[in-house]
Amino acid sequence: MKSLRCWIIIFALLAGIPVAAQTTAKPAKKKKFKNPLSTLLTPALTDDKIVAGLKEALQVGTENAVKLTGREDGYFGNPDIKIPLPKNLQKLENGLRLAGFGPKVEEFVLSMNRAAEQAAPEARKIFIDAILAMTFEDARKLLKGGDTSITEYFQDKTTPALTAAFTPIVEDALQKHEVTRKYDALTGKARTIPFLKAQTVDIKEYVVTQALNGLFFMLSEEERKIRKDPAAQVTSLLKEVFGKQ
Repeated sequence: MKSLRCWIIIFALLAGIPVAAQTTAKPAKKKKFKNPLSTLLTPALTDDKIVAGLKEALQVGTENAVKLTGREDGYFGNPDIKIPLPKNLQKLENGLRLAGFGPKVEEFVLSMNRAAEQAAPEARKIFIDAILAMTFEDARKLLKGGDTSITEYFQDKTTPALTAAFTPIVEDALQKHEVTRKYDALTGKARTIPFLKAQTVDIKEYVVTQALNGLFFMLSEEERKIRKDPAAQVTSLLKEVFGKQ
């Protein structure tokens, strides 16, 4: 009887053990250890590098912009910055061409663009002075700015000096290419055509303004490339500063 009682107790104990306890538990997956300091190990850009990088970008961008505009057909051969007829003559252009003055119109447009091309190299020194005057606060803000924020900053800082520098050069070029005479001839011819009325415009001011607009347009294109295109980041410093953006 005692033997039978013992077997009954053993059987009852075995029946009460949970199934999970009878199987081998799967080992827990090991979590990969992530060093919380890993993000701090990559050196951040120093203030000096930010300023140097922005200045180098401006040096590269402005030099390219001046080279592209300050050569024959730099304006005339580029549809994006080619100086067109003043608005007062654009309205009359078809009438002038129909009246046989097409060659005169083209000659006048070419002469304005040649004046701008002659003035463009004068921007180089003014650009350099503005680059040297850039502060860290300027550089930090511009680095984080939009695609053309450097150009916009530069336009604000240099337009008065560029206007003063361009004006006498453009004036000399206008005389050399007889732009004013050609403009007066076109407006005079327009007045001889019935129903055409030509208002006068300061042609020197017009050419200077258009020349500067074209120059800054080319600078903005260079800035976009430096910011976005690794191939345009032609120095190790440019790659380091703009490649992190």
